[in-house]
Amino acid sequence: MSKPSTPLKQNAIITVIIPARNEQHALVKMLPEIPQWCDHVVIADNGSTDDTVNIAQANGAIVTSAPVAGYGRACLAGIAVAKELGSDIIVFLDGDRSDYPDQMQRLVEPILSGQNDMVIGSRMRGNRAPGALTPQQYFGNSLACSLIKLFWGFRYTDLGPFRAILVDALDILEMRSPTFGWTVEMQIKALQHGLSVSEAPVDYRKRIGISKISGTVSGVILAGYYILSTIFSAALQDVSLAKRPLFSRPAALPGRDEKLAAIHQNSA
Repeated sequence: MSKPSTPLKQNAIITVIIPARNEQHALVKMLPEIPQWCDHVVIADNGSTDDTVNIAQANGAIVTSAPVAGYGRACLAGIAVAKELGSDIIVFLDGDRSDYPDQMQRLVEPILSGQNDMVIGSRMRGNRAPGALTPQQYFGNSLACSLIKLFWGFRYTDLGPFRAILVDALDILEMRSPTFGWTVEMQIKALQHGLSVSEAPVDYRKRIGISKISGTVSGVILAGYYILSTIFSAALQDVSLAKRPLFSRPAALPGRDEKLAAIHQNSA
């Protein structure tokens, strides 16, 4: 069945990457909610022992395996597939159905218009269901975002996993983090490399199932350790901090205009 043509879609190849481990109950509800204008959905299976893979395939998703546990490892496995598919834009979405896939346009549209290279879905700027975010998530987000503001002069409000990025921009970032430091690494590197970044409000609901991070004490401790160590490591290694004002505005991504022109060339 062919996907409908929409003004949003234009000529860009848009791929959704969903890292998932034992998310069968969430995926069966979430996958049908992904907008039809997305070209591909890639499930990066992170060692599931339930029916995650079968449900993903039954709903038309491409499945790739990242057997060693780690959120970043799963994302990297999904990226490799997205590149093979010739993707122009990648949207990252968690597999627990806490986000609303039908709000994806808010993230993709600023990239297609040439306004941004990366857009973070901010749960802090959207509507949150009671109990959807734990007190430790509120505190961790606030602390991490305050540190980024201190070191790099840009005010994020969230480290939300729901985000979209131009593939050419993602290549420049050379993402490394194998685990919980993935989201903050991407946001820091985007500033270090001068990407055009913005946030878009997204709504947030209680996840289906138990969170691998906020649902356990060990998960909270490990996530906090990886996030903070990623921030301080990047700050210590960023020699450019001594060479420019903290509040300077990053330059535009080289070649972004040419890339977007190629995407839009047949859309008029």
